[in-house]
Amino acid sequence: MKSLTGSGTDQAPADPAATDDMLATQPVGYWCGLAHAAVTRHLRDAMARVDVTQPQYWVLNRVNRGPTAPSREEVVTPLTPLADGPHEIARVVDQLLYRGWLRIDAEQRLHLTDAGEAARVQLRELVTELRAVVHKGISDEQYVAALKVLRTMVANVDGDGEF
Repeated sequence: MKSLTGSGTDQAPADPAATDDMLATQPVGYWCGLAHAAVTRHLRDAMARVDVTQPQYWVLNRVNRGPTAPSREEVVTPLTPLADGPHEIARVVDQLLYRGWLRIDAEQRLHLTDAGEAARVQLRELVTELRAVVHKGISDEQYVAALKVLRTMVANVDGDGEF
């Protein structure tokens, strides 16, 4: 069968047992999905053991991010596409307010409390440890190369082919 893209590589069915010489024919969506599921499960399982969710960690980081305290909307809007549903991040903000890890000031801006900052630092250490497990046997150069390939693939299908 002739390749429509001119790359000369035909698409093969997803095969978790594909050998190295067969990997160029494997569907990227399958492997990205598998990696996403495995890494997300690994992170969320570890966070569950300390009674935190990944979206809670996202919110703590977003509140801590800039020089000025964000509004609820400035936290919820950019994180919603990453969440499991359109209302999850707003609920997480409420959970963290209830837990005492966030507070709202008179201008309706969100701030980390001392307990929230301590939790964020503890979670950052945990995530750094988890990253080391995920990246075992992968050099920074290999990791960067993989992300560049994925970024280009996204641009190829979503944009003008450039980032």
